[in-house]
Amino acid sequence: MDNYPISSRSLEKHYYIDGDQFGQQYKDHLSDFCDWEQSGHAEHWVLFPHNIGQALSIDETSLSNGELYTIVTNKKAKGQKGTLVAMVHGTSAEKVISVLQKIPESKRKQVKEVTLDMAGSMNKIVKHSFPRAVKVIDRFHVQKLAYDALQEMRIAHRWVAIDEESEAIKTARYNEVVYEPVVFSNGDTKKQLLARSRYLLFKSADKWTGKQKERAKILFAQFPDLEKAYSLTHSLRMIFTHTKEKNVAYTKLAQWYNKVEDSGFKSFRSIINTIYDHYEEILNYFDNRSTNASAESFNAKLKAFRATLRGVKDIRFFLFRVAKIYA
Repeated sequence: MDNYPISSRSLEKHYYIDGDQFGQQYKDHLSDFCDWEQSGHAEHWVLFPHNIGQALSIDETSLSNGELYTIVTNKKAKGQKGTLVAMVHGTSAEKVISVLQKIPESKRKQVKEVTLDMAGSMNKIVKHSFPRAVKVIDRFHVQKLAYDALQEMRIAHRWVAIDEESEAIKTARYNEVVYEPVVFSNGDTKKQLLARSRYLLFKSADKWTGKQKERAKILFAQFPDLEKAYSLTHSLRMIFTHTKEKNVAYTKLAQWYNKVEDSGFKSFRSIINTIYDHYEEILNYFDNRSTNASAESFNAKLKAFRATLRGVKDIRFFLFRVAKIYA
């Protein structure tokens, strides 16, 4: 038999594997998806009672088309195998509770702590599913309320600045003159100053760049209420960051609460109402300094996995693969 050299093109043609076809072969034949015991109800819920631990997190995430799933994870697994306890389609407390109660009561009573956000449904789920667990409101959800209130005030000022500029332009046109906006020392107009200050208001002053320090100085000189609101958000963060003892935190949060009330800022009203409604669960953070960061990290992993698959076409198979990795 003659030995003819094989070209690279013929090799490519001979050994080329179609990705979609291989994926289908893996699903139908190579994996044990067809024999998966949770396949029949996976679109609605999946449950792994053996992964339950003493410290859990509960959160929600969107897998596809804005469809939300409630996720319960075990903190001890740290995002690796054994992390996933349950995933339930939707955020209905009754539906999630009915699934979690499939876990033997003796196991559920072993849970000592659950971190969660301030949604009433989450509180209800934990209360009925893990009756002996201490509920811990995630500190970052509390801080986010303060940041949102600050940004709401900044945006309100920006709309006023936009209206003022529009009126000034109309007046200039009427008088047949060229409109020249007031420009601050850093080159910003008032409208630009308010738009470009968004990110610096999320950061501590010691992390501002040189330009951000200059912009903040001008911003606070023009809008003293924003400086006061920024101080409130910063002081709240410092309470969570530096306070070690629960009784000290109780006093500091009460003092911060009074400062917010004295400020008269309407945007901050929802914060003090929330703190009042969830005071005990917020203070529980200072027992073990537990947060919902592990749940957020797990959600990020799910989204990254979803991105590698270019979306979720088959929710049951997607959850099967998630279970293989994390359950």
